[in-house]
Amino acid sequence: MIHWIMLRKPGPEQTALEMVTLDELVPADHLLRKIEAAVDFSFIHDRVAGLYCPDNGRPPLDPTLMFKALFIGYLFGVRSERQLVREIEVNVAYRWFLRLKLTDKVFDASTLSQNRRRRFQDESVAQDIFDRIVEQAMARGFVSGKVLYTDSTHLKASANRNRFDKAMVEKSRADYWAALDAAVEEDRAAHGRKPLPEKKRQPPVVETKVSRTDPESGYMVRDGKPKGFFYLDHRTVDGRHGIILDSFATPANVHDSIVYLTRLDRQRERFDLDVRAVGLDAGYATAGIAKGLEDRGLYGVTGYRNPTPPRPGMMRKSAFKYDAEADVYRCPQGQALTYATTDRTGYRHYTSDPDQCRACPLLSSCTGNAKAERAITRHVWQDARDRVDAHRLTTEGRFIYKRRKETVERSFADAKQLFGHRYARFRGLLRVRWQCLLAAAAQNMKKIALLTASRAEPRPA
Repeated sequence: MIHWIMLRKPGPEQTALEMVTLDELVPADHLLRKIEAAVDFSFIHDRVAGLYCPDNGRPPLDPTLMFKALFIGYLFGVRSERQLVREIEVNVAYRWFLRLKLTDKVFDASTLSQNRRRRFQDESVAQDIFDRIVEQAMARGFVSGKVLYTDSTHLKASANRNRFDKAMVEKSRADYWAALDAAVEEDRAAHGRKPLPEKKRQPPVVETKVSRTDPESGYMVRDGKPKGFFYLDHRTVDGRHGIILDSFATPANVHDSIVYLTRLDRQRERFDLDVRAVGLDAGYATAGIAKGLEDRGLYGVTGYRNPTPPRPGMMRKSAFKYDAEADVYRCPQGQALTYATTDRTGYRHYTSDPDQCRACPLLSSCTGNAKAERAITRHVWQDARDRVDAHRLTTEGRFIYKRRKETVERSFADAKQLFGHRYARFRGLLRVRWQCLLAAAAQNMKKIALLTASRAEPRPA
């Protein structure tokens, strides 16, 4: 006998009354549960209390709830604040994390944006919140502070690259200019040259594209990178577990090396780090960075930076050997290029004897100068640069540099893939700095939560 089973239509289950708690609806292994168990958010209220009026006006949105909501947006890649509010309305895990009941009305998206615009006028609050999360990671032993890795990544600005004006703009000021001025004067005195006329150092002014939509972004032109208006996130991570120790946004036309030493000093002082070594890519391979690392007693390892090639058919600078004892360069024919002067930018100039050069068989491949004179420059801190470059070839240096891929490069990859770090969500440098700091704080929270949870799990025998 064949029994036919009738296909029934489902009943209106959405209106059924069930007795459940919000806690029961959130999976035990949900990321937000792990973050809530591992991260203390109570400091946020005290940090921002002074920005609120205690006895006047409408009751504000609880600041801890507001920042936790923003962290949800970064943790789960929700780029729009309007979309974030919609997600909180329907996601029970988000409501549980924010301590909102199922029947509680969710705040309006404009509440988030108006707080950002009116109440938080600088990045100090975001910086302090980020710092406190780092301190919690340090308290749990997730930060060693011995080896730090720094790099930058670009965030596409919310601006059309075809809408711009051209303007003369000052390039960024290097953070070691004062030390360089002193080194130049010392070097000129050692060579018997008079001090340079006193003149306030000014950044070079260049013509560049300025966005009409977001004029605080920078027009980026780099080999292997897209052209357009971008911001840079300069990030430093710790070598132990990749905890982010610093995030600092600049326009994309600011060179990586410009802000590095200042941010390094801030991390060492703020978190009392006993830094021993740093790993950097080739963008940081400059004489100024090398001297700064040596002055701080740090073992620096930088990537190889290919020198600017000469014109086709012309002899490279590497064909000239520096004789440190005689302080001269020697050309392939043995002629000495002697010291001439030291300029304000920190470069010594060495020049050849034109009378000897005119009879040289290599003249045509050596110089196109009408005087038949070849000039070579050498930075006053080139010795420090050479010593730091040599670290890359040591066993320790190879190990440190190899770990860049597992630390700072991995950190950026996760940020772009999971935390919406490919694009600037806002316009203006201040707001982008907020984005970078809060995204980095959220990334640290996730890592702290997962590391803490893995410690608590029983290990197999």
